[in-house]
Amino acid sequence: MTEMLSYDFMQRALLAAVLVGITAPAVGIYLVQRRQALMGDGMGHVAMTGVGLGFIFQTSPVWMAVLVCVLGAVTMELVRSRGNQRGDIALAMLFYGGMACGKLLVSMSAQAGAGSLESYLWGSILTVAPADLATIAVLGAVVIAVTVGLRRQLFAICQDEDFARVTGVPVRTLNLLLAVMAAVTVTVAMRVVGLLLVSALMVVPVVAAQQLTRSFAATQAASIALGVVVSLAGVTGSYQLDVPSGPAIVLLAIAVFAVFSAIAAPLARRRHRRRGDADPAPQVCDVRLPDRIPDAFPDGITDAFPDPIPDPIPGRGTGRIPGQDPGRTSSDTTTPERRAGLAQ
Repeated sequence: MTEMLSYDFMQRALLAAVLVGITAPAVGIYLVQRRQALMGDGMGHVAMTGVGLGFIFQTSPVWMAVLVCVLGAVTMELVRSRGNQRGDIALAMLFYGGMACGKLLVSMSAQAGAGSLESYLWGSILTVAPADLATIAVLGAVVIAVTVGLRRQLFAICQDEDFARVTGVPVRTLNLLLAVMAAVTVTVAMRVVGLLLVSALMVVPVVAAQQLTRSFAATQAASIALGVVVSLAGVTGSYQLDVPSGPAIVLLAIAVFAVFSAIAAPLARRRHRRRGDADPAPQVCDVRLPDRIPDAFPDGITDAFPDPIPDPIPGRGTGRIPGQDPGRTSSDTTTPERRAGLAQ
């Protein structure tokens, strides 16, 4: 470990891994809430055109990819908001066209080489230059400020856009802002995990954290922490085993998701049992009604009941009025005074 940290390129690689590990899940949690987990993958295709333009004009491929990817994200959001039947077809054309155009531009550029495009497709964190690290830090800070500072508003539009619109939340503006932040995150992470795997780092830590957490704030914090851990572990493992860092990070994240999924069900059952022990079920109240009305009732109360009082519990009671002579039948319910009055 000491030897690894003595190299400047490894120090930059670890810093880039931390920044991407924080940024990707911070945006990905909103995409997961909106069931747009594959949006990052589509933006990665569009970002390929920006990389190709950077090679053509001999400028920074990262900044050019940011510009193209933001335009593509705004286009995707406008198509999604309209909700027409041709929206999926338009998005497919945009994704595949971006990938094809990027490959064509890279092949036409003077910087084209065997590893020029490979490093952006699968990531090449060990080749991160100081300028790239500064770019990742600036863009990552912007993404974190927006996704954490506007957490309540973004959560509202992800849960129910109609309700958020009624309450006065600027839904369209926030939708466009979230799409732009996702596009920026794709370009930030492309040097770490690559354009083809960036969507995995945005989604897998979030769904892994959801296995053990029960609130949005806890899920966001746990997914960011998990993203940092798997990014650092993937970079360290890639250095020790001499393997690509991008696939190593993604496979570690998937392994953590598998472990969390395996222990989620037993933990849920354990919490349920604890809750049952803390709040036992109420006992059944067993109340027996008296067979006779207490003598404290005023005289003549039986005159109000010309018929026998029904037994509240089947099989019990005598079916007679309280105070009635046991020798009388249930049909003879009048008092002697009342019978004398009827005879007159």
